[in-house]
Amino acid sequence: MHADETNLAGVEGSVLPASDRPTVGPVCPFTVERPASLQRWERLTFVHWPFEPDRVRALLPPELEVDVFDGRAWVSLVPFSMRVATGRGWSVPWASTFPETNVRTYVVDRLGRRGVWFFSLDAARLGAVLVARSGYRLPYLWSAMTLSGADGLPAESGPRLGPGPGPGEVRYGSRRRWPGPRGASCQLRVRIGVAYRDDELGPLDHFLTARWRLYSATGLAHRAIRASHDPWPLYRAQVAEFDDGLLRAAGLTPPPGDPLAHYSPGVDVRIGRPEQYLL
Repeated sequence: MHADETNLAGVEGSVLPASDRPTVGPVCPFTVERPASLQRWERLTFVHWPFEPDRVRALLPPELEVDVFDGRAWVSLVPFSMRVATGRGWSVPWASTFPETNVRTYVVDRLGRRGVWFFSLDAARLGAVLVARSGYRLPYLWSAMTLSGADGLPAESGPRLGPGPGPGEVRYGSRRRWPGPRGASCQLRVRIGVAYRDDELGPLDHFLTARWRLYSATGLAHRAIRASHDPWPLYRAQVAEFDDGLLRAAGLTPPPGDPLAHYSPGVDVRIGRPEQYLL
């Protein structure tokens, strides 16, 4: 078993009780020693909304349980720039670098292992979409996408200047092409503030960002994929503009009020091979 799977024993057919689950921390509890893919996730924004657990649970496969924080489920929109290489580091620069935006929630499997469940993953490279749909059984979709701003490490927020992103800002855009719902779109502009110190990050920050496993299910095939990386360098962030069609396409309407947001300049990630998870 992997390091994060030891001493976990749930009742067959049930999810490990919340009181027995390992806590979420910023350090990955394992290393993917033989990765299927080496990736760089950069210029990344997490935008988070709380939901009633039953609303999210209705959208999950029965093998997974919604993970909650203080009684609330959370759903996140996560746009970023992706660089992909094989496990040996081979890549084609133009084809291997592209924007991506995913809509995800937080789940627990029957061993009590925490991870993420993706409602959708929009990406700007059709080849990457086809590989991920066939090899990982993930709900990737081909979209026209843009990403601008925040090329370096922003120190503090600044005023918006002109139509593009201002100092300390990043802007993301997407419009779905295939397979659909065609035309589902998202426009997001985020103001980036100062970096968090380690002692300023709390349990909710880690709950929403420090996830080391993702799940997929197609028919009788139920897969878990491990992802290891260094702790996220996180910055304060504020949503300045948001026009959503991606959460709605997943069957969710963002609740009223300002969402919680984090920004990160990025991390290097080691992606494991798909593994069957406990049924």
